[in-house]
Amino acid sequence: MTQPKTPTQPQTQTRTGDPARASHDWWRDAVIYQIYVRSFADSDGDGVGDLPGATSRLGHIAGLGADAVWLTPFYPSPMADGGYDVSDYRDVDPRFGTLADADALVRRAHELGLRVIVDIVPNHTSDEHPWFREALDSPPGSAARARYVFRDGRDGGAEPPSDWQSVFGGSAWRRVPDGQWYLHLFAAEQPDLDWRNPEVTEEFQAVLRFWLDRGVDGFRFDVAHGMAKDLDEPLRDLGDGQRHHGIVGAGAEGGHPVWDRDEVHAILRSFRRVLDAYEPPRVGVAESWAEGHRRALYTRADELHQAFNFDFLGTPWDAASLRAVVDRSLDAAASTGAAPTWVLSNHDVVRHATRLALPAGTDLDAWLSGGGAAPPADHAAGLRRARAAALLMLALPGSAYLYQGEELGLAEVPDLPDGVLQDPVRFRSGGRRKGRDGCRVPLPWTRGGPSLGFGPSGGWLPQPGGWAGLSVEAQSGDPDSTLELYRTALRLRRLHAGGTALRWLDAPPGVLAFARDGGLRAATNLTGTAVEVPATAGSRVLLASGPVDAPEDGGAVTVPADTTVWLLG
Repeated sequence: MTQPKTPTQPQTQTRTGDPARASHDWWRDAVIYQIYVRSFADSDGDGVGDLPGATSRLGHIAGLGADAVWLTPFYPSPMADGGYDVSDYRDVDPRFGTLADADALVRRAHELGLRVIVDIVPNHTSDEHPWFREALDSPPGSAARARYVFRDGRDGGAEPPSDWQSVFGGSAWRRVPDGQWYLHLFAAEQPDLDWRNPEVTEEFQAVLRFWLDRGVDGFRFDVAHGMAKDLDEPLRDLGDGQRHHGIVGAGAEGGHPVWDRDEVHAILRSFRRVLDAYEPPRVGVAESWAEGHRRALYTRADELHQAFNFDFLGTPWDAASLRAVVDRSLDAAASTGAAPTWVLSNHDVVRHATRLALPAGTDLDAWLSGGGAAPPADHAAGLRRARAAALLMLALPGSAYLYQGEELGLAEVPDLPDGVLQDPVRFRSGGRRKGRDGCRVPLPWTRGGPSLGFGPSGGWLPQPGGWAGLSVEAQSGDPDSTLELYRTALRLRRLHAGGTALRWLDAPPGVLAFARDGGLRAATNLTGTAVEVPATAGSRVLLASGPVDAPEDGGAVTVPADTTVWLLG
């Protein structure tokens, strides 16, 4: 028989006062929803999402069944990098609201049973931060410059101090009028701090306390793997061994001059001491692009609680590859007593509904830029795989991070006109890379309106016309929709995916099948054709990402290609 349609779930699944939410280690199996503030909801009609808009839509996240929200930076910023260039860590940018609006968001989230994680950007400030302005007004060798990484140039000062490259393209050094150079591993408007300076540590500890005292439940630490640098003279060149995105090679072992150095862990321990001083202790999450066992070091008992699992995000749609990365991730987390994390999309990568629609190995930068050599995307296959990948991820032990809009099945928007693009990647690369704007298009909430319910006017990036049918309004109540699939999956996950163990099950080649302690069994068919998956007597189909055939009396379940099925019993 075909799997029965899933009934629509209540508006709010998360419950205030839920005993599980009172646990100090709630984060170990939480579902955390990322709000990219600029593109979530606009309350005042200026085309930019803001905190009051986000507050007004928190019911959607609670209704989805998430446990927490993570908000991207909303601090005062010149917006050279979408808010990741902070000019004041203790305030709210007027485009996003006020401190009172931030307090209201935290208060409303807590009323709905949602915890709040906010982004902190400790690797660099904005070049309009008071500290950096003071540095530019001060002479070389001054205390003001010692907060940042200033160096004299080579060849009489005319050449940068080293060959280090910016993640966004070009040299990582910019020269100032008096002849010195400062380091910026990202945009030139984002000067790197020198974390060997005790004043930097003291300042950020105070910043953390400022937000913790206002009720936030934790922090996501941006570029956690980049804060410590080898600044011994002369600075070591990297030559052709540089990694453009700052991903550390497995052989680096803490010796890379700017990424994942061993010294960064002392900084993380200083953060952890601040988090643990609160009751209940607050949570810290590392954005770390370190690989394998190196990433696990960020989650040792006296460091941060979690680190994003970018290995899983980057794994191709292949059973052997996915099983290997799941095993490695579970082993790495177990090595430090942490819980694994799983993520498929975020504000920095091409949405997974599009990545999975493209042939394996596609150069995403080239695809975004178009051209005759770019392979076509199979959007139907991409959505099938995205739905299957979501159920696979949500069945795994640990915590899952959802990126706004993935619950609607949104794909990347690759054809944004040049005139609206704002990502510094576009400009720093001289147009070679289109950048990340395509995954940041404002959300569609309703079938109509100037921005499909995003706000009273058009959004800062235009939405595709077809998004009206993908809006929250259009998908709510449709049992076949991606939104209702997520709502149901998060509810059933809470009920049946207990414990921390995963046991692989026998399955046909190309199929991933495993069991959880709570009784849930999951199988994902990655073969490209329908397969029969064994089922025990009395088991039933709990949920599937697409139609499946299951006999009334148990036995094998026929699972189509690119489909995940959850079984119980």
